[in-house]
Amino acid sequence: MSFIDELKWRGALHQTTGEEALRAHLATPGRVGYCGFDPTADSLTVGHLVPIIMLRRFQQAGHKPVALIGGATGLIGDPSGKDAERSLQTREIVEANVAGQRRVLERFIDFKAGATLVNNADWLQKLSFIDVLRTIGKHFSVNAMIQRDSVRTRLESREQGISYTEFSYMLLQAYDYLHLHKTMNVTLQMAGSDQFGNIASGVDLIRREAQGSSHEAFGLTAPLLLRADGKKFGKSEKGAVWLSADRTSAYAFYQFWINVDDADVGKYLKLFTFLGEEEITALLAGHEKEPHKRDAQRTLAREMTTLVHGAEAVRVAESASSALFAGDVRAIDASVFEDVLADVPSTQHARSELDAGVSLLELLPQTSLVSSKREARQFLESGAVAVNGDKAALDTRLTTNDLVHGRAILLKRGKKNWHLTRWA
Repeated sequence: MSFIDELKWRGALHQTTGEEALRAHLATPGRVGYCGFDPTADSLTVGHLVPIIMLRRFQQAGHKPVALIGGATGLIGDPSGKDAERSLQTREIVEANVAGQRRVLERFIDFKAGATLVNNADWLQKLSFIDVLRTIGKHFSVNAMIQRDSVRTRLESREQGISYTEFSYMLLQAYDYLHLHKTMNVTLQMAGSDQFGNIASGVDLIRREAQGSSHEAFGLTAPLLLRADGKKFGKSEKGAVWLSADRTSAYAFYQFWINVDDADVGKYLKLFTFLGEEEITALLAGHEKEPHKRDAQRTLAREMTTLVHGAEAVRVAESASSALFAGDVRAIDASVFEDVLADVPSTQHARSELDAGVSLLELLPQTSLVSSKREARQFLESGAVAVNGDKAALDTRLTTNDLVHGRAILLKRGKKNWHLTRWA
């Protein structure tokens, strides 16, 4: 399957600057294409996986991917998709973000096998203002620029408007493409659908600079990714889902994918994983027959967590999930204990109290599980309360022997009501 055909089958192709010409161009192996990443943070999110994986598929198709981090354009700010002016970041913050994103990208793209990582600060910061006006500005029509969605939307807002700084962003991105075309023979820029106007500007700039010669330049975009409920993909209840473990733990990352909606799982398997058509088709057929088993979601979670965090992270995440489901909380790995129980109500207690033993009957009213000592007695007598997964009695007293990983005791009432007591 060709690169274009695979993107189409996977639902990853939205628009091109000319599909038939691009197909013919990519029929020759070794073409060079790039995606750009805006360093607004020191990591990337799952929303960036669309262009990242597109670069990886491009490499697997026999071509050479270039990942560009906008160390210079990040100082300006892309107005695309923004209804208000961005706050300018300091050079120090942008440089730190570039370094952080570089570490993330190196986990996905094989830079030892022909791929390249570049920073547009290396060439844009060498340009003078006069250079920009003479070399780039003369090729752009203000009339055309103000028709771009990213600009027109802001111009129509009397309260916000758009600064000359952000208005000029498309010139710099177009010059990126021209520079890479001249220095690295880049002939394809790939991005999300909101960047098509900027890509078209780069293609046009290359052709104008070529002055009628046969310079080839193309653009390709992926569709805007929305969840089945219409919300933007890439966020959980706690916010963005990041590709760095220090921002989103491997366990939380695994849970994000295993909890995707039935209506989305097929789309995500095609778009994000490297499973083949036959395997995905079989998975979805099984899912349609027995959706309650969530085999499609489990496969998606395993594939994505392995890709981002490694196979060991998958083992730990699945082991922790099974242990929690079975009530065997002592089996939850210490490294993910807090992540697994992050959403469970909790209270803080003095560890010294455990030396003499703490009456569970007295402790329960201090938790979210019961509202009174009378209710606590009722649940204990009926056997509805468990300590670390083991059924508790009316006379149960907690001691330091009950501490899990030396710091917590997990209480449960019924099948789904949990409360974590921390002892320090």
